Amino acid sequence: MALKATIFKASVQVSDTDRNYYQSHALTLARHPSETDERMMMRLLAFALNAHEHLTFGKGLSTDDEPDLWRKDLTGAIEQWIDVGQPDEKRMRRACGRANDVVVYSYGASGAAMWRESIRDTLTRSRNLAVIAVPPAASQAMAKLADKTMALTYTIQDGEVWVANEKDTVPVKPERLLTA
Repeated sequence: MALKATIFKASVQVSDTDRNYYQSHALTLARHPSETDERMMMRLLAFALNAHEHLTFGKGLSTDDEPDLWRKDLTGAIEQWIDVGQPDEKRMRRACGRANDVVVYSYGASGAAMWRESIRDTLTRSRNLAVIAVPPAASQAMAKLADKTMALTYTIQDGEVWVANEKDTVPVKPERLLTA
């Protein structure tokens, strides 16, 4: 019998002074059985950093032709494609061809630095691609905030993020490795 996705509910408050975006979102996340809390929380961070009324979660790990998050215009054209982790070059090239703006949030200690180095030369040709690295300590600390029902506040100022629940606050300083 196949394992089913676990459903998480997140009440997210985004206060982004860098973009003048202040909004609350009630989100439902389906966590694939092979997905970790760390990766799920990275998806939430990516949502907060790119929050928009039309930004939605993709179908997840089991779907190759959809990103982790995306934003489409009213005609269905993909304005923004957001992936979390270490997507392969073919996937990123395809995303750059399909979307106006592509962002990859890289995280994790194991293999992330090697992955970033392996794609650096090839993907600098993609003018619409940004790669942002989140330090392993921050992504692991955010994983500890994961709960089936979460109330999270994301405060974004000067490129830094503070992720907080009712008990803890996690500082996150994303590093732009490649700018679109």
